[in-house]
Amino acid sequence: MTNFSFYNTSKNTKIRYLKNISKNKTYIVFLHGFMSDLEGKKPSSFLKLAKKNKVGFLALEYSGHGKSSGKFIDGNISKWSNQTKLLIKKIVKNNNFILVGSSMGAWISLNQFKHFKDQIKGFVGIGSAPEFLENLMWKKFPRKIKNEILKKKISYIKHGSYEYPITLQLIKDGKKNKVLNKKISSKIKVTMIHGSKDESVPVNYSRKVLNLFSVARKKLIVIKKGDHSLSSPKNLKIINKEIKQML
Repeated sequence: MTNFSFYNTSKNTKIRYLKNISKNKTYIVFLHGFMSDLEGKKPSSFLKLAKKNKVGFLALEYSGHGKSSGKFIDGNISKWSNQTKLLIKKIVKNNNFILVGSSMGAWISLNQFKHFKDQIKGFVGIGSAPEFLENLMWKKFPRKIKNEILKKKISYIKHGSYEYPITLQLIKDGKKNKVLNKKISSKIKVTMIHGSKDESVPVNYSRKVLNLFSVARKKLIVIKKGDHSLSSPKNLKIINKEIKQML
């Protein structure tokens, strides 16, 4: 893909990111999902859209993801949200931006409203999964897995062809990052896009996100037969159209 850069968010943490600098224009800020990275189809598609429309672009890999430094098991929502905040301050600066959050990226997006409320001019969620650690993992884990996490502080959970290392500190930190009880009074466009065949996150989560926005212009798009990642050319076309409308 395009040229990546690295930014030291702390003495021991180097974050890999992708950017397109644009003078005094709106930016698109893309936030990827849990255990994902910037090698997929979404970041390159959105970067292309930004360049075509002469706007700025930022996408980053949180610590423990992709080529960023750090161990995945040391990360959590607080750390990843803070790294996102630091990169936005460094690259986007005082410019306005549209947040595009995929899965966990939508949760991290919601955490940015307390820092950049006046700069955020739109929000697109893709298979949004706020508070998934407690509601979709911890509460649904069998007693055996819960005991293992409590005792060993970690359990390796198989989901499809992936194996996720779930730590006790990650679950505990997730509980500190509740966002579904905080109303957001931004007069912006908010579009949630969700696949009807999403086997990881129910469509109801996109509805929960829309309910947080009291005065926004809201839209829910449920893609028929769409999966969780929504990375097919057809699905990306739908997402790109929504981002473009916000620009």
